[in-house]
Amino acid sequence: MPLPIETPAVLVDLDIARRNVHAFQAYADQHGIRVRPHIKTHKLPQMAELQLAAGAIGITCQKVSEAEAMVDGSPRITDVLITYNILGEAKLARLAGLNERVTLRVVADNPVVVDGMAAYFADAAKPLTVLVECNTGADRCGVATPEAAAALARRIADAPGLRFDGLMTYPPADGAARVQAFMSEAKRLIEADGLEVPTITSGGTPSMMQAADAPIATEYRPGTYIYNDRSLVACGVATWEDCALTVLATVVSVPAPNRAIIDAGSKVLTSDLLGLTGYGHVLGHDDIRIDQLSEEHGRLVSDGLIGLKVGEQVRVVPNHACVVTNMVDAVHIIGAGEPKAEWTVVARGCVL
Repeated sequence: MPLPIETPAVLVDLDIARRNVHAFQAYADQHGIRVRPHIKTHKLPQMAELQLAAGAIGITCQKVSEAEAMVDGSPRITDVLITYNILGEAKLARLAGLNERVTLRVVADNPVVVDGMAAYFADAAKPLTVLVECNTGADRCGVATPEAAAALARRIADAPGLRFDGLMTYPPADGAARVQAFMSEAKRLIEADGLEVPTITSGGTPSMMQAADAPIATEYRPGTYIYNDRSLVACGVATWEDCALTVLATVVSVPAPNRAIIDAGSKVLTSDLLGLTGYGHVLGHDDIRIDQLSEEHGRLVSDGLIGLKVGEQVRVVPNHACVVTNMVDAVHIIGAGEPKAEWTVVARGCVL
């Protein structure tokens, strides 16, 4: 029976999402790790509340505007970490407003960012709490060595209006050993300089069940784990049954026995491949591949008969759930296979 929902649409099975959240929270509780989930995946205050109710200590955001949207959306969101270098007076002004409303932490990996924040917060009534971002192998942002981490920690501690609070990293998959080694040395150097290191925060869904292999970390920031996606199934972290987010699409054409077209293209499935072939997995049809997208069309092909009819609905597990969430104004919450609610994605499209 087709769902009474206009397609293409993003569906979230709340029971699966809740199960995913509680599974990692149980692991973290067992190992004494604080959980600070990244809301980039769901961008929904309601989902953050679910995570907090399960035991999370706060949330992680990537933009000032994203954090504002989440705090505005729920009185329960009172502890926020923004894991992004923040530059520019407009952003700093909004950051200062947010700092007055909640317990806020930010990160920096270079003196320019530190000095900019210090100049803005020098006369603020409440100091801004800053962590040093460290590169433990993902080769994105982050200072390159423990020595550089210690030097930047001292710069933060000495800066007016700022308070040093620890270290942050986003490691590569299976990077627990690198996190342990880097952070242990950085902590030793910083403490030798007379500073405390209260927080060491790591993250990443692919390796979250190895979080305890880096016991130096005090908290962990998984994001995609609440929904999971095709990329995580491909790397063995999840199964199709663990995928809470799917894209509901309608077959609009079957122009050949081995080919069908759905009304979900790059505007909802996105073009992210994450090293995979094709643009998603059609649930219940392991023989079908989504091999091509245009803006409004997705092309499904099979080596045999496609086995689909015009008007039929299919559900697609996207390659990357986080970017799909950002493509829609609202998601449809389902339970026991039936629509239950429609939730506005309040933190989508945040650019500041």
